[in-house]
Amino acid sequence: MSTDLALVELIRRALQEDLGGVGDITTQATVPVDAVGTAYVVARQRGLLSGSRCVDTAFDLVDPQLQVEWSAKDGAEVAPGQVVATVRGSACSILTGERVGLNLLSHLSGIATRTAGLVRLLDGTGARIADTRKTTPGLRALQKQAVRDGGGINHRFGLFDAILVKDNHIGLGGGLTQVLRRLAEHAGHLTRVEIEVDDLDQLRQVLAFDAARLRSGRAPVVHAVLLDNMGPDLIAEGAALIRDHPAPVTVEVSGGVTEESVRALAQAGADVISVGALTHSVTELDFGLDLHES
Repeated sequence: MSTDLALVELIRRALQEDLGGVGDITTQATVPVDAVGTAYVVARQRGLLSGSRCVDTAFDLVDPQLQVEWSAKDGAEVAPGQVVATVRGSACSILTGERVGLNLLSHLSGIATRTAGLVRLLDGTGARIADTRKTTPGLRALQKQAVRDGGGINHRFGLFDAILVKDNHIGLGGGLTQVLRRLAEHAGHLTRVEIEVDDLDQLRQVLAFDAARLRSGRAPVVHAVLLDNMGPDLIAEGAALIRDHPAPVTVEVSGGVTEESVRALAQAGADVISVGALTHSVTELDFGLDLHES
């Protein structure tokens, strides 16, 4: 998370959801309060680890006396059967904190694993994999960290840290020309601006607007262009137009990106390929907890 306090509050809410106002009634009914044990967090699948801080925080909030030792770091590849962490202390506390910690570990490791797979498919192209704002509310910082653990990069964090003009902004803002004029008036010199275009005519209009500004000695408005839902041929044509522009402009590609299509998009000229499915369609990486009484 952006701060440790934010992570603590997130995990506290997750534990409250799981425990209610009563606690773990199954463990209370079956396990002696003085029982101690050693538990092993074990990977059930091959993939990349992400989310260890969530496990640490969950166990710490349940019982600060629990000891957690990691044998793998976030971003490391894990294999089926590999012990990634060892937890020692109260058996009741371990059982109570287990599910919240493992749920987040599995979820975030799934994001890191898929990100890493896409990053490998781009090897040698120079293009990078990025996330989007299509995240689970409350989990954005963790999910974006998981993308970084997988070798990807982060797009803007929210609506506050960069300008991304999409088709609805253009439609409700009176058209592309009016929107570009407003951006020129209101966007600060330190604010990054990206425009999403649906076709090459819109792209030409964006590039012509900034080319005219450059000819008159003014700074360009647009730093990146998002080519939305275009195939490799259109991307190649658009990228060529952008490369001929007198100012540097990042070429981003998005829309329906899959493992089967991603390399062709990169080879067509994309600098960045953003993939919403990294976070909105997560296949979790399975982890288990094996607990042994001491």
